[in-house]
Amino acid sequence: MDKGKRKFRLPKSLRLLFIGVLTFNLLWWLFAVIFQNKALPNPLDVYAIFPKTLSEGMFTHAVASLRRIVIGTAIALFFGLLGGLLTGLSKRANKMLNPLLYLSYPVPKLALLPVVMIIFGIGENTKIVMIVLIIVFQLMISIRDSIRNINKENFYVLSSLGATRWQHIRHVVLPGILPDMLSALRVTVGIATSVLFVTETFGTDKGLGFFIVDAWMRIDYLTMYVGIVTLSIIGFLLFLIIDVADAVFCRWSKLRSGN
Repeated sequence: MDKGKRKFRLPKSLRLLFIGVLTFNLLWWLFAVIFQNKALPNPLDVYAIFPKTLSEGMFTHAVASLRRIVIGTAIALFFGLLGGLLTGLSKRANKMLNPLLYLSYPVPKLALLPVVMIIFGIGENTKIVMIVLIIVFQLMISIRDSIRNINKENFYVLSSLGATRWQHIRHVVLPGILPDMLSALRVTVGIATSVLFVTETFGTDKGLGFFIVDAWMRIDYLTMYVGIVTLSIIGFLLFLIIDVADAVFCRWSKLRSGN
């Protein structure tokens, strides 16, 4: 019976997704009709020029933005996982790093953009470093707290079988933190996309941030909205990939929660 229920989840998710996209576009169309403002064009007009804009160079900007998001998020995940494991499994390391985490986490990282630009220049590295700085601490804290919530009995069972430290991490810790890590990753991907837009307005001629601001400065609102939609699609697709990974690798978590 449980198998039958799980079988119909994907179509239901797709229906909800379709309803959400349709509702968003209907609201957009409705506001465009009501306000009749060039700064809020009709979505049908935006989608009509989408293929042309994509073929005339926007695809290159989209690829540049996607590459920065993926690289920055991957680096942040690596250091977040490393720091989370260290502080979650070692009380001494947690006592040493905890003050640093709580002092650095609330700092508005965009305020550090001038400092990062001075150190790393205004090129590609700055954009990736800013993504890492903004999301690494959130990932680290989420992973650390997730480790603390793992049932201690799981460790006792492996210890009684003579498991090594690495086997504890591999068979208990990593599977145990995966659902929470993916949840944190969902949030951080959205943050990374927002941060990228800001950083791409400085010292670059590639990326959707540059593309959107350039169209705005030329008062080309249709092209500007095409860039905004494309940036949203990138964020949505990354979010969807994380959801698929969650469905594939964390099925045990859904069964345990009864969902």
